[in-house]
This record gives sequence, C-alpha cells and structure tokens, in this order.
Amino acid sequence: MNSEWCVWVNRRRWYPWVLLVVTLMSSWAGADETLTPTFFNPRPAAGDIVLPMPNSAEMVFRAVRVPGSGFWGDRERIIQIGDASGGIFEGLQRTQISGSFPSTDGQGWDIILAKYELTRAQYVAVMGMDSLLAVSGDPEDQKLPTLQGRALRDALTLPLAFVSHQDIQAFIRRYNQWLFDPEHPERALALPRVDGVPGFLRLPTEDEWEYAARGGLPALQAGTFNDRLSFPEREINEYAWHLGNARHQLRSVGLRRADTLGFHDLLGNAQEMTAGLFRPEVWQGKPGGVAVRGGSVSTPQAELRSALRAELDAYAWNADQGRMEERRSFNTGVRLAIGANVVVSTAQRNRIEQEYEQYRADLRRTMPVGRTLDNLVAQAAVQLGTVEPILARLMEENVALREPLTAVQAHMDRARERLELAQRESARSLAQDAARNGVNLSVYLSRLSRLQGSLETARRLAELSTRYQEQVTAVEASIRDLDGAAREQLQGYRDKVSALGDYEPAYIEQAFAALAARETPRREQVVLELLRTHAEDFNEERRADLDRWLEDYRERFRDFSDG
Repeated sequence: MNSEWCVWVNRRRWYPWVLLVVTLMSSWAGADETLTPTFFNPRPAAGDIVLPMPNSAEMVFRAVRVPGSGFWGDRERIIQIGDASGGIFEGLQRTQISGSFPSTDGQGWDIILAKYELTRAQYVAVMGMDSLLAVSGDPEDQKLPTLQGRALRDALTLPLAFVSHQDIQAFIRRYNQWLFDPEHPERALALPRVDGVPGFLRLPTEDEWEYAARGGLPALQAGTFNDRLSFPEREINEYAWHLGNARHQLRSVGLRRADTLGFHDLLGNAQEMTAGLFRPEVWQGKPGGVAVRGGSVSTPQAELRSALRAELDAYAWNADQGRMEERRSFNTGVRLAIGANVVVSTAQRNRIEQEYEQYRADLRRTMPVGRTLDNLVAQAAVQLGTVEPILARLMEENVALREPLTAVQAHMDRARERLELAQRESARSLAQDAARNGVNLSVYLSRLSRLQGSLETARRLAELSTRYQEQVTAVEASIRDLDGAAREQLQGYRDKVSALGDYEPAYIEQAFAALAARETPRREQVVLELLRTHAEDFNEERRADLDRWLEDYRERFRDFSDG
C-alpha cells in the first residue's frame, strides 16, 4: 500500500481513498469501542452526521440544539456571549441564537457544525494534491509527495492551515458543486433539509460557533453556559492543544477528548475562520478582516476561553515588499457548517409570516433585535443576573462556602437595588432631555410656519416692486437657518428617543409618570404626549421614523398658541 501511495503522490494523481482508509484507520486509538473508527472519523459517536466527499473521503458533522420550537423562537433563545474579563473585543452582548434546520424529533431547531477541523486530507479529496501544494504557505506541505506510512497519515490528518480565506471559499464552492451534481443525487441524501430542500456547506457565524463552544442547550439548562470553558479548567490538557502542550505545532484532529456536544478541538489546535467580518463588538464597529475563533497552539493556556476572538487580516500589507498579499497563517484553519436559506419555499414563507404576527405582538420587543449594545447600566444588570445561578450552584456544591457566598449575594442584592434606581433615573433623564429637544423643535417649527407666510407676502410685494427683493432674501435666509436648527433638534430628539427605547417598558412608563407629575407649560405637555408615543413606537419597532415624527410635530404645532 505504501509504495502504491507514493507512486500516486509523485505523479500528483489521486489514489483511491478506500484503500488508504483500510491501511491507516487501524492505527487510531481511543475511539468509542462500540463504533468503528475511520480515517475521517477517528472518534465516532452516536449522532454523527456523515457526508460523502470525492474519492471516498468523508466529513462528519454534529447537530447542536437551540431552545424553542418555533421559527422565531422564544425568550429562552436570548443568550449572552462575550467575557467581561476577556479582551477588549469580547464585551458582553445579548443575542438571539437560532438554528438552521428542524431537529430530527420535530420539536426544535439545530445548528450543524463539523465535528473536526477541516484536514489536509479532506482538502486534497476535493481540490487535489496539486492545489494544496500551490495554495499552501507551509513549507512542510511541499514534502507530502515524499512521505509514506504513519508520517503521511499524520501529515494528512493535521488541520488544513496556512491557506488564505479565499482558498477556503474556493474549496467550499467546489465541495458544494460536487455534492449537488445533478447526475449524482445520492451525494446529497445525508444533508439536513428544510421543507425537503437540502442545506449547503458554509462557514459558521460567530454566534453559532460560540454557542457550540459554550456547550449549547445542555449548558444553558445546567447553568454553566456563561463559564469561561465548557469543561473543567483543570482538565484543559485533555480537551485542547495550546501553547503549553503543543508549542506552536498543530496536531492531528481528534486526538483530544470531545466536549459535551461531541466536538473536537473547538478550543485550541487551529484557530477557526467564521463567516463574518471582524468587528470590534461582534455586531457593530468598523468592519475589518475575517473573524477567527477558539485560539490555537500558540495561545497560552490561561487565555483559552469560549469568548476568545481575533482578526485575521485577509489581505495583509507586506512592508518589506511594499505590497498587499493574501494572508496565510500557520495556526489558522476552518471548521465548516451546514446552512440553509431563510426562505426555501412559498409554503414555508407563509408559515413564517403567520407566526411572525404572534411573535411581533408578544416576543419581539423583548428580543435584542435591531439593538447594538445595551446601555452600560442595563449591561451591568444583565451581568448580575448571570452571576446568581453560579453563586447558587457554588453554595449547593460547597457547604463550607455558603456563609461568604451569602454575603456576596447580599452585596449583589444591594447593587441590584442601586442599578434599579440608576435605570429609573437614567430613563427619566433621557425623557427629560428628549422633551427639551422636542420643545425647541416645536418652537422652531412654529416660527418656520409664520416665516413661510411672511415669505409668500414678501414675494407678492416683490412682484410689484423690486425694492421688496431684499426682504424676500432676508426671509429666505432666516428660513434656512431655522430649518437647520430644527433638524439639529430633531437629530438630538431621535438619539435620546432611541436610547430611551432600549429600556424595558416599565422604566419608560416610570419616566413619563415622573415627568407628568410636574407642573409644566402647555407646549411641554403636548411634547410629552408626542414623545411618549414615539418612544413606545421605537421600543416596539426598533427604528426611528424621523419623517413621521417630524410630521407629527408639524401637525400639532402648526397653529399652536402658548396662551
């Protein structure tokens, strides 16, 4: 077998993978004894989803359940990602996690990710050895044609690395084309489906990746989802290759233990590209290169965590040669996902639309839809809420710690009371500032209305005598100045209403109740009525309709009198 394999390698041709599997699979150890290990699935487990690849190769996936059964989800799908004690790009954020495919039991939805990192062998199966030698920046890959036996197996089962983001996209495209060859419908049979429509290969999103890395639904149910690692930190060497035990050297996939969801090397080994551009806050900030997750063999043990993220500059500046180059990194690889379009059929779209009405009426306002970061006070309140179950679990597991942990709980309760007061006061202050913008806006609009009348009069007089033209010019200049001032007040009004709309409805209600209790001029009372309507609209719709808001003010203050 080894001599035949080397003949193929030297000629840059593909020797049938079936023979390679038979020869090499027997050397893998540690797999589930009830299942048969293979070259492409060295640690087989129940629930594995196996897709074919060219030349008898395979790729293995795992399903990750998300909470809730409906398409739009429920409150249980709101998760927190990030790490308050992590790096500057890991700020705590709330998001709604969703699955791409109905689960096999029909009771929920699943995210589907590859069980292992993409290997060199799988890349060669799809693209060919010549392509790997051409695109790889790793000098060791150029030695592949000379390797045999165990050395060849070890090289081919390493994560694919040292290739560009563009090369990965080319691989995904070619693999999808192979799967969906109309002359071979059997290739797509194992793909998950939505309404009978098969999914397709893509990169995972950052929130899909982090949800899986944190342990998914089982971790949410156990109260461990917000832990830094999905496994005991003292056992990190059993689960992850990092700087301390790998010293910058990638290792074959599947050598370390699987996590609770059955994935290998989500943390450590090669850091993994995701589908999105890198943004400082995940959802907002300057778009940059490619977001990579999970750390690598170059990451110190103490820095490995589920929230760890970094930027791969897909195009990098070579200062020595004075040019831009496609970036290749020795410790950056990829883990594929299976995705689906949101709308796959007319019937499915109709179901989504019908379900949306209930979702919009009941749940949407509680979701982080359309939001960027919550205000800092609200973030602090969320963080306190995530600590409580951890404290409860620690007190239950450590009797000796109950007294000091109870004291910590008491401090948290007092902090929550202060945060509650701060949120009420912050909402009231925002409403008051927005009302001030609204009053100024109303005054400017009233003046503009009067000036428009003056302008019409001045233009009529100018038609009779040119000596009135200067008056027309002066009135037009005043209208421009007032219009600019009104626009500035409207922008300030929008910013404060948008910030106010991020608060829970109870805080908005309390803010307006406090303002209504004061003795205020009639103009401000009318502004507060409009402001309340606009804040409630924003809280529900998650957008500022400036044109409509401006028209509301014009109508209410067109002939307004303060008397």
